[in-house]
Amino acid sequence: MTSLNSQAATSDGENSKSEAMRILVIEDDEATAAYMVKGLTENGYVVDRVASGRDGLFHATSGQFDLIIVDRMLPEIDGLDVVKALRVAKVVTPVLFLSALGQVDDRVSGLRAGADDYLTKPFAFSELLARIEALLRRRSAPAVQTKLAVGDLEMDLLARQVRRAGQGIDLQPREFRLLEYLMRHAGQVVTRTMLLEGVWDYHFDPQTNVIDVHISRLRQKIDKGFQPPLLHTVRGAGYCIRADH
Repeated sequence: MTSLNSQAATSDGENSKSEAMRILVIEDDEATAAYMVKGLTENGYVVDRVASGRDGLFHATSGQFDLIIVDRMLPEIDGLDVVKALRVAKVVTPVLFLSALGQVDDRVSGLRAGADDYLTKPFAFSELLARIEALLRRRSAPAVQTKLAVGDLEMDLLARQVRRAGQGIDLQPREFRLLEYLMRHAGQVVTRTMLLEGVWDYHFDPQTNVIDVHISRLRQKIDKGFQPPLLHTVRGAGYCIRADH
C-alpha cells in the first residue's frame, strides 16, 4: 500500500517559506524519494510523497500543491498518463518530470504530455532545486495583460486592434494610446493631468486643446452608431470610460 508522507522545515524562516510552497513528489524508488524529501524539506518546502501513479493523480488534483515532481515510470499509472490526465482535468500546477529516460524523444514526449520541465537521473540536487525555484518564480509572475474590454468594446494590445460589437475600429497611434489609457482606468475619472503625463509624456499643461480634440475624435469612432455611449465627460474633473447598464 502506498503511503503519503508529509514533512516540513522546522526553523522559523523555513516554516514561513514552507507555508507558501508545497511540493508533491510522485516517486516509487524509495532511495530517490527519501533523498528528495530530505533535501527539499531542509530547504523550507512542505513535501508530500506518494509511490504510485494512481495515488499521485488523486493527490495532484486536490489543488493544494505549488509544484509536482513526477517520475516517468510508475506503478499502476505511468507518469506520462498522470500528467496528461492532470492537463485534461485543467490542473495547471507546474510539473517537473524526473526520469532515467533521457533521450531527446523521451524529453519531448514528457513536455508534450504537459510537463513544464524535464530532469534526467542521476541528477545533482542543486540543479533540481534551481529548476524548482525557476518554475515557482514563473508561476508567481503576474500574467501580462494583452486584452482590455469595456462593455462590447475590445482592445487587443498585441494585434493593435480595436473592435466594438465585433466591428473593427481604425485608430491613429495616439488615439490607440489614449483609448488604452482610458480602458486601463475603466470606471475611474481620468484628469487632464493624468492624460498629459500618461499619453503625451507632458509634465506640464501646454494650455492647448489637444486633449479635447483627441477625445472628440475618439468618441466619434468608438461611440457614434453604438449604444450605450462609453466615453463620458465628467464636468470639471476629466473623462471616464465605462459601460453603463
